[in-house]
Amino acid sequence: MGQNDLMSNAEDVADQFLRVTKQYLPHVARLCLISTFLEDGIRMWFQWNEQRDYIEATWSCGYFLAACFVLLNLLGQLGGCVLILSRNFVQYACFALFGILSLQTIAYSILWDLKFLMRNLALGGGLLLLLAELRGEGKSMFAGVPSMGEHSPKQYMQLGGRVLLVLMFMTLLHFDPSFISILQNLVSTALIVLVAIGFKTKLAALTLVLWLFAINVYFNAFWMVPAYKPMHDFLKYDFFQTMSVIGGLLLIVALGPGGVSMDEKKKLW
Repeated sequence: MGQNDLMSNAEDVADQFLRVTKQYLPHVARLCLISTFLEDGIRMWFQWNEQRDYIEATWSCGYFLAACFVLLNLLGQLGGCVLILSRNFVQYACFALFGILSLQTIAYSILWDLKFLMRNLALGGGLLLLLAELRGEGKSMFAGVPSMGEHSPKQYMQLGGRVLLVLMFMTLLHFDPSFISILQNLVSTALIVLVAIGFKTKLAALTLVLWLFAINVYFNAFWMVPAYKPMHDFLKYDFFQTMSVIGGLLLIVALGPGGVSMDEKKKLW
């Protein structure tokens, strides 16, 4: 009974959080979600020459094509972010960001780096959840209230978004024989599985938000590194990429897990 009471109290806290933040939580989630694209678009502006020279040297594509690549990334990402935040042509903005994410995966050889590939896939999961939110507008944005049919595309988009989003946490697991590392891996893996299958979703997602935010602030504190050092840009990129995943988790809290989830199936039992 003690364990059940603890779980029940934790779920009550999650429900209370949702009631208090329901008006602005989706806006915060969207802002966090697009933060990495916004930061990268601004990076393209301030590091135009460096980015162009890198693409030109890596692909031997010439000055013009390299400049076009940087310009496409700059305009596509900043334009997509503005459209998403203003709630105009959100679907097209998401597709544009999907395209840029795919282009960068190839151009920066992320395809061959498992860690960065999984993180890019997690970003794609966040965009998928954003598209699912768009399909649900005018219906309901919160868990427990069905908005579309049992086999609607929205529900499968939410499932795909959840599964892709938790890939970020796979990159945070540490294969260290210490007790703390093992305990951390077990707890995080359990939470990842809960979000992926959609069981106790709001509570699991909120717990992951808190955990991931704490890890992000501690390990990716780019503001503590001088701007002229390469580590500053690396930590900054990692920080905002992680914030985007946090935004995706907040969307899961706001939208609920969708129809293809254990939370939804429990209502039929």
